[in-house]
Amino acid sequence: MNLQSSDFEIFGLKPQFALDRDALDTRWKDLQREAHPDRFATADAQAQRQAMQWSVRINEAYQRLKDPLKRAAYLCELNGAPIQAENNTAMPGTFLMQQMQWREDLEEASGVDALERMADEVALTRRGMLHALAQTADERRDFPALAQQVRALMFVERFARDVENRLDQLGQ
Repeated sequence: MNLQSSDFEIFGLKPQFALDRDALDTRWKDLQREAHPDRFATADAQAQRQAMQWSVRINEAYQRLKDPLKRAAYLCELNGAPIQAENNTAMPGTFLMQQMQWREDLEEASGVDALERMADEVALTRRGMLHALAQTADERRDFPALAQQVRALMFVERFARDVENRLDQLGQ
């Protein structure tokens, strides 16, 4: 293997959004066993350094591939459509209106029940968006469109964390 290989190559996977999470986890454990620095404790300094680099690279790839949002963003980058979330925040008007309504609802929510309903609605929206990501990435292979969907999902993920934080505050 090569440290410059893509995450998908490292894990022996086809570069696509859909993946078998159990197979990913199993492969990660196998790779970690092979490259773990403890296996090279008696080797020379160069072999120990390489094992450490491989271990870090395997973990980075695993963290990116196991997270659907990070995996989709990575696919965009690999296919010449970087996310550029800090520079490109343009979203469809209906999406922005939904975000504004959710923010207002969050500010007005006064109880756990309202927040849990909101969390359920956001989770349902997120599932639908993940399904759309899979179709755009794997069926249509439209990476500029996927980049826009990833940026939208980033908004939804951030909002979901805000709802969870409010729930945690009420639970204290």
